[in-house]
Amino acid sequence: MGIYPTQKSYKSFGLQLTSCIYFPELEEVRLTTNADVSIEISDLTKLWQEEGNEGKFVVKQGRVLFKIEDTGIFCIEEGERVVVSPLGKENVDKMRLYILGSCMGAILLQRKILALHGSAIAIDGKAYAIVGDSGAGKSTLAASFIANGYKILSDDVIPVSLSNQFPIVIPSYPQQKLWSKSLEKFGIDKREFNPLFEREDKYAIPVNKHFYNDALPLGGIIELSKSECDQVELSTIRSLQAIHTLFNHTYRNFFVPRLGLMEWHFKITSQISGRVPCYRINRPTSQFTAGEIRDLILSTIKKGEKLHA
Repeated sequence: MGIYPTQKSYKSFGLQLTSCIYFPELEEVRLTTNADVSIEISDLTKLWQEEGNEGKFVVKQGRVLFKIEDTGIFCIEEGERVVVSPLGKENVDKMRLYILGSCMGAILLQRKILALHGSAIAIDGKAYAIVGDSGAGKSTLAASFIANGYKILSDDVIPVSLSNQFPIVIPSYPQQKLWSKSLEKFGIDKREFNPLFEREDKYAIPVNKHFYNDALPLGGIIELSKSECDQVELSTIRSLQAIHTLFNHTYRNFFVPRLGLMEWHFKITSQISGRVPCYRINRPTSQFTAGEIRDLILSTIKKGEKLHA
């Protein structure tokens, strides 16, 4: 069933979680203090009838509420509690996907931890965040790093906090989400894995051996985008534009104004953009350039060179 009669405890996103839902993706731990976040099963039907809005996230009084048909109603409260009300045929795999995605994205923001949408890779003692719009190739580029011996801290939701005013990347959990075309490029047989959704060609890939389980200082941010260019193009994103870039690639960024966090978000992204370099990489839409981009990033980091527009 995937749901326990008693709670189990996990560690992820730098938080201790208790849950009655089984999460095979997460590290199971024994709590030494009270949990930071509880994940619970309860009937939210009445709450949704009173406050829900079909097809939309409802943000009200520090609470985030949304519904996914044939999966569940989800309620995230004050950065401390996720409540799930299963709908229809119990689909625990899909419930877990939304809990570890949208729900944890909301939890992090409610706790004033920046959540970026992308992948974070450990390189020479620092974490580099690869951000971009859906389909830009973030996870494929991260997989190219992994294939060459580097480790990943997070895929999809990247938690970033400040320690002594310097940005730190917090690991999430050891899993990647890759399209079948990317799996083919890396010689991975998709038949060994289940698709994330019915009739979808994207798969959840465990990366336990390639997971970096400690927080690292943020070394840089790389925005990846597709264009009609003929070759890979690199440029520096200046600090004011970098603030805008970081807002664009904040996970579920529409939560930020609705949660009353615009001032906080501007402050933390200003501090980040003032302390770490931010780059933009345009790649051709018609070519598989993950290896080329990976090598260019590594060369730039090794040389410590500034990128020029």
